[in-house]
Parts: sequence; C-alpha cells; structure tokens
Amino acid sequence: MYRVERHDDVFARYHLIDEAGDSRVEVIPERGALVTSFRIGTREVLYLDLATLVDRSKNVRGGIPVLFPIAGKLANERYVIGEREYSMKQHGFARNSAWSVVDQGTESAARITLALASSDATRAVFPWDFEVKLTFVLAGGTLAIEQRYENRSREPMPLHAGFHPYFAVPDAQKAGTTISTDATRAFDNTRGVAEPFHGFDLTKPEVDTFLLDHTPRHATLARPDGEVVRVEMDAAFTTLVVWTIAGKDYVCVEPWTAPGNALNTRVGLLSIPPGGIHTARVSFTATRSH
Repeated sequence: MYRVERHDDVFARYHLIDEAGDSRVEVIPERGALVTSFRIGTREVLYLDLATLVDRSKNVRGGIPVLFPIAGKLANERYVIGEREYSMKQHGFARNSAWSVVDQGTESAARITLALASSDATRAVFPWDFEVKLTFVLAGGTLAIEQRYENRSREPMPLHAGFHPYFAVPDAQKAGTTISTDATRAFDNTRGVAEPFHGFDLTKPEVDTFLLDHTPRHATLARPDGEVVRVEMDAAFTTLVVWTIAGKDYVCVEPWTAPGNALNTRVGLLSIPPGGIHTARVSFTATRSH
C-alpha cells in the first residue's frame, strides 16, 4: 500500500510511504523542493544537517538539493546574455525557492509533483520565462525524480540542471567506500586542474572531483558495511561530480547536465526551444550487499 501524508510543524512536510517496501521519503516544498530523508526500514540513506534546514538564511547542507538554473559556480558569479550581464550564486535559485504542490497520487507508487515558475525575482538573474515540475516517485527501495523543464519564452532557453544528494557515509568508513566509474580523466576543483583519474581517496581534506569521461548511465556508492546506493541518470546528465569534506559524514555523488560555468563556456549546455519542453529522470536505489 502506498500513501502520501502531510505533516505540519516548522514546515509542511510531505511523506511518501511504501508500506510493503518499508520505505519512506520526506519532501519539503517550501525549502527548495528538498528531499530531507529517504529511509529503508530503520536505515537512513541521506545525511542532513538539521540546523541548516531550520535556518532559512542558510543553504541546506544535506538531503537532495535541486540545482537549477545552474549547477556549480559561474566564473565571478556572472554570465552575459547579449549585451547584458547577469549575476547568480552557486547552484542557482531553485534550492532556495518555495515550490508549489500541484499533484500527488498513490497508484503503483507514492508520488508528489512540485512546480516552480518564473517570476520578477527569477527574471532579474535568469531572463527567461519557465516552469519546472519535479515528480518524486517512491516504490520499494527506489526514489526517482522525474523532471519537466518548460521554456515559456520567445527565445531558446539554456538548461543546466542537477541534483546534489548527500549520501550518509560515516567519516570512519570513507577509506573503504567505493564509487563505480570508468572515468580516466577528471577535473580536480580543489586545485583547478584536469588530470588522469586513478580512483578516489575519500579521506582527503576535501574531494571535489568532476569526472570528465564517465560513460555509464549509473554509478554505485558502496560502503564497507554493506550499504549501497545506485544512482541512475538518463542521457541528459553528462557530468558526474563527487564531493566530500573530511570530518563530515557524507559523500555526494551528483548528476549534472553540464560542467560548472556552462552558461559562460557553453560546454555541454542544453537548450530548450521557445515553447519547448525537456524531460529527464534520475533515480536512487538503496540496497544492502550483505
């Protein structure tokens, strides 16, 4: 049996529940359409810094932040369209915006659809009219995010989107944690250099790695205690980013549609024609290997 429940305290929290699969997801629309929890039985898949969640002045560290209309940083936080310069902070404004609940259902899965539309505030930093709809779908041990990006402008709209899941990995387990990839080259964002890739050392003070030639449409994060998360993404997501900081109990494996600064470099940048719609999907499946 699938259920969708609303619980109100500091925020309106929506719970997607799969009773047969013993799984549960929490989504907070007004906090950037943020997934704050993904539980299988008593196991929590995600890390969350609760203090950053309740402090509305902060970017939330944890859960699955939504990255739109950019993923990563712009050079000097600026980009140019025509003869006008615009400014936008890291990862865009979607993660700090209040989203609207537009649909929910329990047929074949527990699902909720949230929407974000352009406004005077968004047009000041991103001069296109748009609507983004995200449908969060829970069935068994899999959480999928189905995406619909609509360009309501008269000009082509660039699309640079992503997700920033914080997977729970105790700091003491990072040395034995693996991330599957066939990449041979990577960009080390901590040093600003591209170099041959020979694997991850997740115990470094900071890992901020862009895999430049990761080709599978999936990646698997495996902890030494047997906890496994498989990230799957469709062809729109061409960039995979891995980030963690020493002393913190998380490892982020992030699917992006293009590398950072794509509004300036145009590298990998998608474009939606006037009146067009782009759909995409990512999913996260939690299992145990033993």
